[in-house]
Amino acid sequence: MPSAVAGQVADLVAQLQAQGLPVSGEGGLLQQLTKLVLESSLEGELDAHLGYAKNDAAGRGSGNSRNGKRSKTVLTEAGPVQIEVPRDRDASFEPQIVRKRQRRLDGIDGMVLSLSAKGLTTGEISAHLAEVYGASVSKDTISAITDRVLEGMAEWQSRPLDEVYPVVFIDALRVKIRDGQVANRPIYLALGVTVDGQRDFLGLWAGEHGDGEGAKYWLRVLTELKNRGVKDVLMLVCDGLKGLPDSVAAVWPQTVVQTCVVHLLRNSFAYAGRQDWSKLAKDLKPVYTAPTEAAAFDRFAEFSEKWERKYPAIVRLWTNAWAEFVPFLAFDVEIRKVIATTNAIESINARLRRAVSARGHFPTEQAAMKCLYMALMGLDPTGKGRGAWVRRWKPALNAFDIHFDGRLTRNN
Repeated sequence: MPSAVAGQVADLVAQLQAQGLPVSGEGGLLQQLTKLVLESSLEGELDAHLGYAKNDAAGRGSGNSRNGKRSKTVLTEAGPVQIEVPRDRDASFEPQIVRKRQRRLDGIDGMVLSLSAKGLTTGEISAHLAEVYGASVSKDTISAITDRVLEGMAEWQSRPLDEVYPVVFIDALRVKIRDGQVANRPIYLALGVTVDGQRDFLGLWAGEHGDGEGAKYWLRVLTELKNRGVKDVLMLVCDGLKGLPDSVAAVWPQTVVQTCVVHLLRNSFAYAGRQDWSKLAKDLKPVYTAPTEAAAFDRFAEFSEKWERKYPAIVRLWTNAWAEFVPFLAFDVEIRKVIATTNAIESINARLRRAVSARGHFPTEQAAMKCLYMALMGLDPTGKGRGAWVRRWKPALNAFDIHFDGRLTRNN
């Protein structure tokens, strides 16, 4: 820091001590320090541009010189700060620390993106900046800032992926999107578990209103993943999505499709009266905890005999899902806990739902995808819980490599 600036900083600190100058807020120490640093940096940039310092005799006859200053207010993390921007005579000076027409420092943009990723609406972000920093930022400006992530989202959605994933979870959440009229649209998320036990968000896809996805839709999504480098998926866990098993077979013929047992249970309860839920849960537990497929079939026969007359739809639900329900029964009970449900992805979806719930509905599909992408990027894959996630998967991955004849180690 130049000695002159250091002296001014010392003066400000002394003023704070002597006069009780506030640290933050209007006219506070942080604002004044920010102004001092920005103006000093701008002067230094102009020195470098002209090739000589202010009042230096070397500038005489150089062909360009200083030409006064102009006032400008920029929004900073310390609040709005009015600075004096130096100019040169031939207007060739292009400052970088605070660019021409720039009204916000990058820290504010990062703050807006962070708040948006945590699920705050544009109105809530605007109110937060006004309350905490005394900064006036319009909703349109906030929306424009968050639009900058669209390029990154496109790159993320098309980035290369690993060659093999032991497990891929696919789940959906419903989002209200206004397209002529407000309608519930499914947004699908694919979460892969890597051979090291790490989680990898593979992509987000917007489905159509109703049940129009089917095999053709899923064939396009899975082919996209294959084109991005995924040569093999050992097991794909889902919630009985229409057309998905047929599409999986077309893209990765060896992949086992596993229906999420938790979803199967929830869908069963939807057909039953609340007074029977606990009884149904008790009678279904021997089916999905059976040691073998044959034992599960026997327990299901007992369940059907007891409940088919009252709830035939539940029996039909399990019968239709049987082929995708039984694969996990080939594994140890502890292994089943991590591959038989979409709990791993549902916890992430809970975060995504919080991000969209405050918005009511989105004006466009792009707006919805932007919100979800930012919320997803706001999840720290190296943060709290990462170690537990990896440790939970290690026994499963060892069992996978044995059960699937070394396909994990052959691909790596």
